[in-house]
Amino acid sequence: MPVGVDMVENAEGLSVIHRPDCAAVIWRRPLRASIQSWIDGLAPEQLPKARIVLPIESVRDAVVQICESRGTPDCKNRTILIEDVTALAKTFSGLVSSRYLRLRLDVVTTNACRKFHVDAVTTRLICTYRGTGTQYGNGQGNADPKRIFTAPTGAAILLRGTQWPEQPRSGLMHRSPPIQGTGETRLLLVLDPVPNPSGF
Repeated sequence: MPVGVDMVENAEGLSVIHRPDCAAVIWRRPLRASIQSWIDGLAPEQLPKARIVLPIESVRDAVVQICESRGTPDCKNRTILIEDVTALAKTFSGLVSSRYLRLRLDVVTTNACRKFHVDAVTTRLICTYRGTGTQYGNGQGNADPKRIFTAPTGAAILLRGTQWPEQPRSGLMHRSPPIQGTGETRLLLVLDPVPNPSGF
């Protein structure tokens, strides 16, 4: 396990992100086989995709509308996915004490964010619902990690950004896995806190 990374088994365990020496925490929570199979079987154009800033109480309705606009089939598994995104958003909102979030549902087929980096945010939650999870490791200076780890599909990984550095610094960096040319399609949820949104 890389320096600065904790592994937890429930949502409550994510609170270790507040420890000074914690750079990231991973909640191991594999999706049920039925919903994973359903998500993996959807055509890429049917996967929910959007980027929006909204108050936490609007998340569920917004994800429903996103699914409707993308033609995500209306079924029990879609409801489970919507409820899971909503639950993760509520958990994250409570952890970072932010009523407003930037919610991004992304469908990725290329090498997006393929370079190891640290995000210019306080903290970010990423959950990969389909495809290879976020990759991470400890690097020194500007050098990429020599040993690379991959978050499991379905796991929620909470990462500190440059605006909330850990002490002492672990050098933890992350990236999207390079998948261009493989035919793989990833579906991921990304959540950021938004302290002072305009338009609300």
